[in-house]
Amino acid sequence: MMRIITGKAKGIKLETLKGDNTRPTSERAKEAVFSMLQFDIEGREVLDLFAGSGQMGLEAVSRGAKSATFVDKAKDAVAVINKNIEKTRLGDFCRAFCSDVSDYIRTVKGRRKFDIVFIDPPYALRAVPATLSALLGADLLKDTSIIVCESEEADIFESSPELAKNFEVIKASKYGVAHLTVLTVKKEAEL
Repeated sequence: MMRIITGKAKGIKLETLKGDNTRPTSERAKEAVFSMLQFDIEGREVLDLFAGSGQMGLEAVSRGAKSATFVDKAKDAVAVINKNIEKTRLGDFCRAFCSDVSDYIRTVKGRRKFDIVFIDPPYALRAVPATLSALLGADLLKDTSIIVCESEEADIFESSPELAKNFEVIKASKYGVAHLTVLTVKKEAEL
C-alpha cells in the first residue's frame, strides 16, 4: 500500500498500477528521499519523470512544493496519476502528461526550469544517464536543482563517465534492489 507520508494530503492511500510493468518506490526509500529533501521542497517546482503512480511528485506537493509535473508514456499510468491527484485534492498544483520522457523534454526545451527532478525509469531501460543528458541539453535544470535518481546500478555514471563531470553526487544509498542517487548540477556544468 502506498500513501502520502506527511503534509496536506497526509495518510491518503494512493492508487497503483496493476501488473508488473511499474515498480513503485518503496516506502522506506521514499521516506529516506524526503528526509534528505525536507528543507528544499517548499515553493519548488517538481518534475516527476517515468512517474508511474505519481507518488514522488504528490508527496513533494503535499509537503509544500509549488507544483509538480508528471510524465509517463503509459496511458494507464497517467490515468492512475490523475486519480491520485484527485484523491489528494492537489489538482491545482499538478499536471500529468502522457508522453515519452525524451519527447516531453524536447517539447519544453528552454521554456521551463525545475528545482527538483525525480527520475525512476524501468530498470531494464537503464535510462538514467540519457535522461540526465537530455535535461542538461534542454536547459531544464537550474544550478540549484536537485535530481533524485532511482536505478538498479550503484554507479549511474558507469556507462557515461563524461556525463558525471556535470553533476555532484550529494548522497547515494541502497534500499533493497534500488539504488538512490541524489545529485546537484556542478556550477561549471554546461547549462
